[in-house]
Amino acid sequence: MAVPTSLRRAVLAGILIIALFLFLRPSSPSAPDPPSYQGTPDPREQPTRAYPPPQSPKKPQVDQTSIQDIASKPLRERLKFHFPYDVESKFPAYIWQTWKAGPDSGNFEDRLRPFEASWSTLHPGFVHEVITDEAALHLINYLFASVPEIMQAYEAMPLPVLKADFFRYLILLARGGIYSDIDTKALQSAADWLPEKLDRSTVGLVIGIEADPDRPDWKDWYARRIQFCQWTIQSKPGHPALREIVATITEDTLAMKRAGSLRMGRAPKKSIMEYTGPGVWTDTIFSYLNNREYFDFSSRKSNVTYSDFFNVREHKKIGDVIVLPITSFSPGVGQMGSEGPEHPMAFVKHEFDGSWKPADERM
Repeated sequence: MAVPTSLRRAVLAGILIIALFLFLRPSSPSAPDPPSYQGTPDPREQPTRAYPPPQSPKKPQVDQTSIQDIASKPLRERLKFHFPYDVESKFPAYIWQTWKAGPDSGNFEDRLRPFEASWSTLHPGFVHEVITDEAALHLINYLFASVPEIMQAYEAMPLPVLKADFFRYLILLARGGIYSDIDTKALQSAADWLPEKLDRSTVGLVIGIEADPDRPDWKDWYARRIQFCQWTIQSKPGHPALREIVATITEDTLAMKRAGSLRMGRAPKKSIMEYTGPGVWTDTIFSYLNNREYFDFSSRKSNVTYSDFFNVREHKKIGDVIVLPITSFSPGVGQMGSEGPEHPMAFVKHEFDGSWKPADERM
């Protein structure tokens, strides 16, 4: 007797949810560590940096009382508690992408297959996941069950692009690894993004410059004079910059929801660039680099500013953050000093497909 299609779909959906639960459940003393990779540093050389990276937190002995009390703490403290940061840990070998349908479905568009395949081909030892919109909802609910405001904010966002932006910060905060938009093509393995001599135990976040427009009308084209891209980000879980942007977006969203200014299907008054995009991401990075809670400023006479990243042509390390030149994640754009995709520093090519836009509005 033939099995009804609806029953087959229900069974497959159940298997998917169970697999995600087993794969993404938090590590315990008896559970294996997540996949990771670490380059071999040259012990004779030390990385240069403007000032020291944050110290790795010692894992505290938490008693039952503090666990019960944590629910009453402010949002940032709860995020810090549930997603601790250890700069000396290895980068998790995860690649995260999002799309409306998975690559194994009949609805995954052919134009995206070469992009998606490039990541798996160049990262054979990595876990590569394309999270669908439906799966993202369940995944966030699972990962952030202890911080209910996160799910409330995610569900309140009126546009898919806002949720896609928010998801990248959430998954990296919770699990770490690499997030990259579905319309990006991997040109080199992430194992080659950083110099071999660089001690990766001092690096917790890898970002790239999206824009360095040395022109008087830069505000007509970009959100910031120096703008960091967020279509590709690599991080270790719990990084303070990710914690801050997640908290900022959550608070902004819930404030707009309370004010009644969010309407499903309509763009909010606050622009996407400033709400969840590269504007707020760039601000968060600069805020982190100038936060005396994390860094020793005794060797600096001024704050980190835009000028620290003008005309960058190679890796630049400030604290535990590596900033890559525009060529690394934006090769071939033909301006602002970007070299071609064949350049040794070209790691990821963004096709600017505009996948989240209607088909007639894509570039």
